[in-house]
Amino acid sequence: MDEAERWLLRADERGNPASGLEACSEGNLAEPLVHGAAYFDRLVDVVDGLGPDDHVYFTDWRGDPDERLRPDGPTVAELFQRALDRGVTVRGLVWRSHMDRMQFSKEQNRALDREVEKAGGQVVLDQRVRWMGSHHQKFVVARHRHDPGRDVAFVGGIDLCHGRRDDADHEGDPQPVPMASLYGDRPAWHDVQVQVKGPAVADIEAVFRERWDDPTNPLAHNPLAWVRGKLHDARLQPDPLPDPLPPPPPCGPHLVQLLQTYPTIRASYEFAPNGERSVARGYRKAVDRARRLVYIEDQYLWSADVARLFSDALTRSPDMHLVVVVPRAPDHEGRFSEVPQHIGHRQAIERCEQAGPGRVHVFDVENPAGMPVYVHAKVCVIDDTWAAVGSDNFNRRSWTHDSELSIAVLDTSHDPREPRDPAGTGDCARTFARDLRLELAREHLDLPRNGSEDDLLLDPDRFVATLEARANALDDWHEQGRRGPRPPGRLRPHRPEKLPWPTRLWATPVYRLLVDPDGRPLRLRRRKAF
Repeated sequence: MDEAERWLLRADERGNPASGLEACSEGNLAEPLVHGAAYFDRLVDVVDGLGPDDHVYFTDWRGDPDERLRPDGPTVAELFQRALDRGVTVRGLVWRSHMDRMQFSKEQNRALDREVEKAGGQVVLDQRVRWMGSHHQKFVVARHRHDPGRDVAFVGGIDLCHGRRDDADHEGDPQPVPMASLYGDRPAWHDVQVQVKGPAVADIEAVFRERWDDPTNPLAHNPLAWVRGKLHDARLQPDPLPDPLPPPPPCGPHLVQLLQTYPTIRASYEFAPNGERSVARGYRKAVDRARRLVYIEDQYLWSADVARLFSDALTRSPDMHLVVVVPRAPDHEGRFSEVPQHIGHRQAIERCEQAGPGRVHVFDVENPAGMPVYVHAKVCVIDDTWAAVGSDNFNRRSWTHDSELSIAVLDTSHDPREPRDPAGTGDCARTFARDLRLELAREHLDLPRNGSEDDLLLDPDRFVATLEARANALDDWHEQGRRGPRPPGRLRPHRPEKLPWPTRLWATPVYRLLVDPDGRPLRLRRRKAF
């Protein structure tokens, strides 16, 4: 646990004494599931294995009841209906969402609510958010009344909805979501979820229970929404959950810490009266220890406030490289929805590049057919020691304004592959963090999945050189009209959009107020602290 205190937040560092969560838990087994197809397949096995008096709890930003979790089904609704038919308790917390014409998912989430409720479960369409905020958590908990050793939770960035069931070939989900024309009719989607077994499963359930049991009415902040909910027979007040089951027994070598974001809101959360920003605080503590390599995959690297964390690390550690994988372009077109995103994105990257010239490497991804892949993953690996996966993006919105849940994993198993201590601090590489980075890198570089060419990836300097060489070779091949064989690899150098000053003049306030708002109390905003 001395290692845990160096890398993970202590209970007093979380900044939210009202929450009942433990600082971290020992004895867990975490397994990354890269891509929606792998996650959905595992989820079906787990939920289909539940029986009478077992429990399944889920949260979603968007849920599509007709999304097929395997090529031949079941759909999301069918999976939960089958569980209910076997006597499983099914409860869901789904963001109520904004209007579909604003490129959100109000109707889809309401449909999932109806389907689960019709089958005998309970789903709350939760609107306890700040203005223009969202519940962005994406997790599922499966508990076994008579065999807690089989308990499982899934945490990450993957919703139970259209567009997510893709795999490493990146041909896209057969049930796509509409996106910017750049991504085609069947957008390719890159994402990560983590399966967790062990005592941390009970902690993840506790996150669900805190939200479910909070006495604030889910629609109390919006009387008009309350009226609409009544008219559509939406569940406005949840019934009590069954008593919690005993925590699962220890089963692995992983320390797991849950990191959350909740904003400060009026009619505050009982479990977070002043909000919670342990996502931001957890990253701060871990990045402060970075010495050689920070590897990030993120949907939005938007915020200069968040980028300051990495620019400080680059200044402090002259041998450190920052590698970032992002989408080539925003997910939606349109002057109002797209342009403000470029403001924060460019600010963040420029801040890092100024702090570490030549040591900031930003890439986007395309599939073997040359179509861009939308990177929705939220992953961070530091010096192959500490790793985090979750729902939060690297922007101020995710760190202060919306509700988020991520897990940080510190493996107690030291990785035997050289370099064993890449940071030179004595903390040493850990198997979980290194394996996660290598699995992602093999896909992006078209390297064998069996690890036979991992010598190109293990050392941080050689890893960066390999990324740069393959990305530049692929970029040159495109520039030369795609003549000759396509070079191996799927990464290309990412070039942030540069906007003229008249555009920046109107887009900057839109970015700050709507795209990347701040959910901190005023006193923290003034101190630029989390």
